[in-house]
Order: sequence, then structure tokens, then C-alpha cells
Amino acid sequence: MTEEPYRWLEAVSNRRDYVREQLKSAAPAFAASLPDGILLLGVGSGQSKVFELFDRHALAGLGHPADIEKIRQAAIDAAHMEAFTRAPEDVSLRRLVSFGLSPQLKTNFEQIYSAPFLVELLLAELGNEPGKDLLFRLHFDGSFQMQTGGIVTAASTTDGEAAAQKWLNENFKNITDRKQMAEVLLQAWWLLVENKPFDDKMPGEQDRKAGWREAVKGRTVEVGWLAREAARAARYQPQSAAELGL
Repeated sequence: MTEEPYRWLEAVSNRRDYVREQLKSAAPAFAASLPDGILLLGVGSGQSKVFELFDRHALAGLGHPADIEKIRQAAIDAAHMEAFTRAPEDVSLRRLVSFGLSPQLKTNFEQIYSAPFLVELLLAELGNEPGKDLLFRLHFDGSFQMQTGGIVTAASTTDGEAAAQKWLNENFKNITDRKQMAEVLLQAWWLLVENKPFDDKMPGEQDRKAGWREAVKGRTVEVGWLAREAARAARYQPQSAAELGL
């Protein structure tokens, strides 16, 4: 009996290693707060990576498509229930993550006799002004981080994610143009998928631009846009790379 807690801890550690191994080749996703909205970006190869959730909310993720869909549907169901019991404008990403998605992911991860969710996620909530935009980074084990505005990265490795996050927020968080931001995020995407450094040995800007353009051939650049000013309650607009002029 005294060995059971240690066996459980070992099993949880093994699950963590398993999930990270399964996700190691998954392509990253990004979310960036801009003056006129929130941009979400991912590069897919047949499966979607960027989704609408509710009127002012969107999701981007990497991992197994079926698991991403399960979490997406859970978020949609929770948002609609919140809208029904309160009001659509009361749907809060803080509540959806803190009381819905995070506990669900944590419970699933710690149930060692069931398969864990193979996902890493970004969730965004559009505010009335950029300073009120909320960006959540939600992990497969239910842990999450929240920030107001800026840029958030979801990648398959913690070191790569941290390096990309630091580089983007230190150098590009003041970009206001949608196309320019998408270009920068695609550069970061290429650096991550090619395991390039984000330090002094980083390839130059022209190499980064050429690199991502070559790497996306045969893939789809997915862009989701939460428009701050819109005539309808639902603010989400899917966009193509061509529409952005990339």
C-alpha cells in the first residue's frame, strides 16, 4: 500500500513524457493582440489549427485533431451554457478556462488508465480595447498561463516556446499592421519547425522570409481574426494568406 503513491507519480511522469514525445513534431500556433483585433495563426497540412469558439473568443492549437476537437466542443458547449444562463456578453474566457477546460484536462491527464489528451492550446478573448484582450496558454495537463495583450506562442517544446515567446514580445509586440504581424509569426513558425536558434546565431530576416515561404508549400496558412469593430456580435473572421497579401 505504501508504494501506491509512488507508482502513481511514476505513471503521471511517464504520461507527461509520452505526451511530449507524441507532440514533438507538431507545428506551433500563435496569437497576437493588435489595435484593431486579435490575430491567430497556424500552419496546417490537412487538419485545421485555428477555430472560432463564441462571439469574442477563438482557439488555436497543436496536437491530435480528434483531441483538439473534443476540447473545442467542450469550450463551445460551456460558452453557450454560460450565454443561456446569463447573457452572451457575460461569457468569460477566465471562467471557461478556470472552471471548465483546465479541470477537465487535469482530470483526464491524471486518470492513468485512460488516454491523455494530446493537445497544446491558445485561447483568446477580444476586449473593448487592446489593453483588455486576454490570451491564455492552456497545457495538456490542465495548467495554464494568462496575459493581457502581447503575443503568445504554443509549441511542442518548452525551450523553443519560451525562446520564441521572448523574441516576439521583445521585438514585435508593438506592431500594429495585421500583415506585418502575420509575416513575423510565420518567421517564428519557421524557426521553430526547423529548430533554428532565437539568439545571435539566428538566420537573417531575408533568410527567415525565404525559409517560411518555402516551408509552407503544400500546407495551408490558417489565420483567424477577431475584429474589434464589427457590425455583428460574432467577431471571428477566417482569413487566407492571400487575403492578407502574404
